[in-house]
Amino acid sequence: MQPYLFPYIGYFQLIYSTDMIVFCDDVAYIKNGWINRNQILYNNAPLYFSVPLQKKSSFKLIKDTLINKDFYPLWKRKLFNTLRHSYSKAPFFDTSYQLIEKVFDADFESISELAIYSVKSVYEYLGLDLKYQVSSEICLDCVGIDKVDRIVRLTNHFGYKEFVNPIGGVELYDKKDLKKRGIDIQFLNTLPFDYKQFSQKYVPSLSIIDMLMFLEKEEIVNQFSACELI
Repeated sequence: MQPYLFPYIGYFQLIYSTDMIVFCDDVAYIKNGWINRNQILYNNAPLYFSVPLQKKSSFKLIKDTLINKDFYPLWKRKLFNTLRHSYSKAPFFDTSYQLIEKVFDADFESISELAIYSVKSVYEYLGLDLKYQVSSEICLDCVGIDKVDRIVRLTNHFGYKEFVNPIGGVELYDKKDLKKRGIDIQFLNTLPFDYKQFSQKYVPSLSIIDMLMFLEKEEIVNQFSACELI
């Protein structure tokens, strides 16, 4: 998967359902995707936040897409103020805010480093062990290759025979084709669930930040299993 910034629950379910995640930082940056932005709850509605970047372009690799250090300090202060305004009365605000503050206070050059660190930090906060690799560090000739060839190469590199992809991959990957190449692919489908936020109307598909604010650690880990592989 591309490294996403404080991703939503489905991303963590994907990790939890597998032995290892490979962060693909050597693929093209996606504008208006989830690499440098996500959504939090604000006045009982979703609100986007986006890390400022230097000359973001779909012609650049994620690992080469840099954080704009000129705008980042002011942006970070505004984000922290927004988080305090939105979540200060949430049951787990204090511990969650410290985690988020630690992540955004870290000194990284690229958005891929920051995004990966956000996932690692959530796993550490929840007391889980994250087993991962970064594709640019182990697949030096993967840049620009076909997506199916990339799956086969990375899976074989680590000696695995099974690959798990989000449910959207059903439209991209053919099970029979991959089976012929020695790979069993499964697709992860997130099951319906909700939890109590501030209002009676549940706002879904937010960053994991929202769950951290409202749920105990054990409850969040339990939700990592609220999915099925098909």
